[in-house]
Amino acid sequence: MPILRWIRYTAWTALAVIAFVAAAILLGWWRVDGPGAPARPAQTAGAPIDVGGPFSLVDHTGRRVTDADFRGRPMLVFFGFTHCPEVCPTTLLDITNQLKALGPEAERLQVLFITVDPERDTPAQLALYLQSFDPRIVGLSGTVEEVEAAVKAYKAYARKIPTEDSYTMDHTASVYVMDAAGRFRTLIDYHEEAPAAQAKIRLVLK
Repeated sequence: MPILRWIRYTAWTALAVIAFVAAAILLGWWRVDGPGAPARPAQTAGAPIDVGGPFSLVDHTGRRVTDADFRGRPMLVFFGFTHCPEVCPTTLLDITNQLKALGPEAERLQVLFITVDPERDTPAQLALYLQSFDPRIVGLSGTVEEVEAAVKAYKAYARKIPTEDSYTMDHTASVYVMDAAGRFRTLIDYHEEAPAAQAKIRLVLK
């Protein structure tokens, strides 16, 4: 009988673990790609829509920049933060690999990483964090008000989530693809296959 009880206990424990993992996966899908995901602008490779606009921020070298400083080059714009556990490092690594795959064409592309956590992400913190990725990626921060204005201009989403000992940030997980005139063209979704993502980038490099 003790053996039967042990078998039952082991089986129920395994079922509980499987249920927990399944629930975690479902929650992640619900928040990133499912009904709980933040509203995103419609993707289009045709007529530009009203996403993007003026901003004034500080780059990771401490220099004050505006949207006009990047005009004339197609852009990839990603909102995230340096304490992000998964989405941000994964996306920045994907972008790093995309830049390598583009070869010389990548020199025509500007990549912006705009923090949604300006309280912790100082220019120095961004500079340290970005050392792990392609050096052509520019980190941008500013005051809370300046960052909120940039988030609003791109119709992105960012919200502070309290944790037991601090806080984290919930935010848009997609990359904005902008043309050389600063007009929105499409989104690269989180976990999008590399060939599909590169095809979207090449749309604005033509």
